[in-house]
Amino acid sequence: MAIPRLADAGPPPVLHSPEGGARQLGISRAQMFKLLATGEVASVKIGRLRRIPHGSLVAYVERLQTEQGAA
Repeated sequence: MAIPRLADAGPPPVLHSPEGGARQLGISRAQMFKLLATGEVASVKIGRLRRIPHGSLVAYVERLQTEQGAA
């Protein structure tokens, strides 16, 4: 059985729910809400819903890599 390539998954969604963002980062829902509350991960409100732009997740991981000296 072939392993699906990343390109086969299609483009990432533009916005994630907090639960979806947590899944993308491999962290708990509670940890994601802490990151949102502290502003470490940027989010937007659409009506009553809190959504996380995909770029915010990428920027957060890149910031972690820079702070930790990882490449």
